Order: sequence, then C-alpha cells, then structure tokens
Amino acid sequence: MSSALRRRRSRTLPALLLAAGLLVGGCGTSAEGDSSSGDHDHSGDAPATVQGPEDRYAGLDLAEPYRRPSFTLTDTTGAPYDFAAETAGRPTLLFFGFTNCPDVCPTTMADVMVALSGLDATLAEQVQVVFVTTDPATDTPEVLGEYLGRFDAGLPTSFVGLTGDQDAIDQAQLSAGVPQAEDNGRLHSTLLLLYGEDDEAHVAFDAENTARDIADDLRQVAGA
Repeated sequence: MSSALRRRRSRTLPALLLAAGLLVGGCGTSAEGDSSSGDHDHSGDAPATVQGPEDRYAGLDLAEPYRRPSFTLTDTTGAPYDFAAETAGRPTLLFFGFTNCPDVCPTTMADVMVALSGLDATLAEQVQVVFVTTDPATDTPEVLGEYLGRFDAGLPTSFVGLTGDQDAIDQAQLSAGVPQAEDNGRLHSTLLLLYGEDDEAHVAFDAENTARDIADDLRQVAGA
C-alpha cells in the first residue's frame, strides 16, 4: 500500500468514529446531524472503532473483528435466505443500500464487479456478494434481481439480493453492526464488510476504496 494512501486513511479514519464505528452516508445527500444515534443495540457486539493497529489491509482495518451476523430475509426468488447458514465459512461481501441510489450503491457494486472480474476464476467463484435493501417498500425481489443482474453478469457466482419487512431489515443491520438506515432507507451505512472463512470481518471498505483495494484484500482474506 502506498504511503500516500496510508496518510489519507490516517486523516479520514477519525471521521468514521461514530457511535457504531461506521460512516453513514446518504445517497445523493450529506451525512449531517446525529444520523448515527448511539443507542443502537448491536446484537453482533460490533467494535466501537474501525482503526486497526497493524494496517494490514488495503481497506479499513477493523480494530476488532465483526462477527458474521445471523438474519433471515427474502431473496430474489421469493425464498427465505438464512445469511449465516448460506454463507458460513465462505468469503462474503455484505452491503446495505437501495436500488434507486444515484451514487454510493451503484459505485460500490461496480467496484465489486470489477474486483471479482480481475480475480482468478477459482477464487472469484468462492466469493458470495450479498446486497440487502434499506428500502423494502420499493425494492421487491424482482426489482433487486434486475438491479443486481447489471453487475454480476459474466461472474462465476450471482449476487444475492435480500429484502423483507422493515423490522426484519432493521434487525439485520443491527445484527451486522451497522446503524439503521434513515430517511426511508436513503441515509445508510456506506461500508462494505468482508467476512472470511473464520466467519469474521477483519476489513471493510468505504467510498474512498477502489476495486483494486477490494481485489487485493479478497486475495489476502481467501488465502490465495
């Protein structure tokens, strides 16, 4: 990792030290006010910061690992999807967003697509990408399927899109250790969490990370 990137991260990390240790950004809006209330009950016992001591990753080193969360939502076929059971022991990228987002969400998914496209096919097919909507009123299974199809075409493993009722989605965010989205889902966490075979996330990515950062850390986390 370049020294310039290291210096940039040292400047940006303090801004990430919110109540849940996660940057909250609205798609097309700024993250102002107290959008990250400190009274979230994180059932996943998420760490309070995202600054790790060793700077091992191209993404954001997590001071303490985020455990792979347990929640069940509805996938794009209309079937129940148990996140913990379906992804256990597998490199997994988890992101919360919504399909009408004009910037953060499509950029993140495009970066994931480019990152996976650049990996060895054997490694890429191990990685599961899960996109959980923060706007279930709009993002039906059909809408999610069409949206994610723009990004996973040609990849060895299809992206998983999940929706459900608002309470279930709120609980999924708490279980993952991210703040609940606000403004009808349009103000949401911008972090992309990467879980490894140990079912823990030691690294995450935000809007300042690139597809190359994601690819480099996938190689490291998957042991390639």
